[in-house]
Amino acid sequence: MICKQQIVKILIPAIVAAGLCACRTAGTSAEKTAEPTMETTAESGINYMALVNKLNKLPDNWEEQLETVHMTNSMGDDVEVETKAYDAYLKLKEDLEKEGVYVDLDNARRSVETQQKIMDDFTKEYGADYAAKIVAEPGYSEHHTGLTLDLYLIIDGKDVYLNEDMMQYPEIWSKIHAKLADYGFILRYLDGKEHITGYAYEPWHIRYIDDVDIAKKIMESGQTLEEYLGTAKSTELTVDLGTSYLFTEEELTEAMIQVKCKFAAFDGCELSRLSYAGDVCNTAENLEWISSMDENNEYVKVAEFLTDFHVSEDSKTTFNPGQDYKDYQWWLGYTKDGSWQLVSWGY
Repeated sequence: MICKQQIVKILIPAIVAAGLCACRTAGTSAEKTAEPTMETTAESGINYMALVNKLNKLPDNWEEQLETVHMTNSMGDDVEVETKAYDAYLKLKEDLEKEGVYVDLDNARRSVETQQKIMDDFTKEYGADYAAKIVAEPGYSEHHTGLTLDLYLIIDGKDVYLNEDMMQYPEIWSKIHAKLADYGFILRYLDGKEHITGYAYEPWHIRYIDDVDIAKKIMESGQTLEEYLGTAKSTELTVDLGTSYLFTEEELTEAMIQVKCKFAAFDGCELSRLSYAGDVCNTAENLEWISSMDENNEYVKVAEFLTDFHVSEDSKTTFNPGQDYKDYQWWLGYTKDGSWQLVSWGY
């Protein structure tokens, strides 16, 4: 097997940094200190079914039309939410509490201006290439809408807000997800659909669409919002992690999710196969090559994944419309602290 070939790097909208878009990796707890206050900017004229993702920008004049409410959560943080979404959240919260499930809002609306500041700060500190890898492009974050809510749990009176801690309660999230559609919410980032949504599974990340019937249809079908709106096809994906003596199945799954999240930004491309190329590609030569392409990380191992996908006739990518691509390569570096970085992709 020839593991390293010429790589054509394709610049596409960046992924979001962990902790910048969803829930937390650190924080403190405090009592609720304020009641919600209304902050109306204009008569609401927003489209509650609007799709905002790595390929679809926040609609023009959205922020001028948005009506929001500010509330203070149990940790003392200010959270801004679209008004109807907040009213629906309160009803969901009340219903959940009847079953002994307690939640609060960790994050909701983040302005395009704030996102731009995050991008500028990372660019200044780490350089444009690194910032583009981990910060969502301003204007392309669903949190700009005010309709996206990140929940956290309150268990035995204690705030559970760290991502890794919240993942330890699948039974609680299942109860929450079962009630979302009753109040016009959907679970936005589904497990196994990362190549469509562009984000890993987040049980806390919900989206208000203001239509109970449509929300129920989406949730019951297991579709993403992209699939329901017809911007992405529901295709069967074959995944093969093979056998590895270098990486655990969990480690390879984490790497695979990074590939799938990046693939979601390939407009009009339908992923059909994703496989691990094997331990044979973890050579000193490939490790040196990967390390030379990313000075921000020190890699100790390298992995290659291969994908097959079809390009639609109306794709806006540089790929050939209507063509099938086979064994398209993705290269990742594995760091000393046990994390993956997607470094390069292409033939």
